[in-house]
Amino acid sequence: MEKKTDQIIRIALIGPESTAKSTLSEKLAAHYNTVWVQEYSREYLQQIKRKYTLDDVLQIAQQQLERENELIKKANRFIFADTELIVSKVWCEDVFNISPDWITKNILPTQYDLYLLTAPDLPWLEDPLRENPHRREFFFNWYESELKAINARYVIINGIGDVRLQNAIDAIENFE
Repeated sequence: MEKKTDQIIRIALIGPESTAKSTLSEKLAAHYNTVWVQEYSREYLQQIKRKYTLDDVLQIAQQQLERENELIKKANRFIFADTELIVSKVWCEDVFNISPDWITKNILPTQYDLYLLTAPDLPWLEDPLRENPHRREFFFNWYESELKAINARYVIINGIGDVRLQNAIDAIENFE
């Protein structure tokens, strides 16, 4: 029997670089015994071995969504997405001064039930794929503005370590 994916609560983690989105996604999935969609951009960018282009970001966004659509079939009550199209939109606008139509047109149709907006209150962890150590507050505010623009339900997640995880769990429990 096919699982009804429309009954799965879709939760996206969104926020500046180095704010524990991947760690939270993985831990939340384990806590709720479900699946999470890893950030495809990391995998993609490590493979290309060159500076990314606008077309690369678009391909990343499309593949991220495809992977989510596949994994939701295995989800148990929740699915956690470690990034989504708002991040791609902001990335394109910031780096290339353009927002591809495909991304803009698909933000609302793929809107999540809940967004966990991760605050930049953690120490920066150096990573060769990260680009903006001094602009985390700027991006946090930009993401929040984008969430408000689509009237998204979101909760700001802060705290360090287990406190951050518990704050995310509390946000989800209060959402239901």
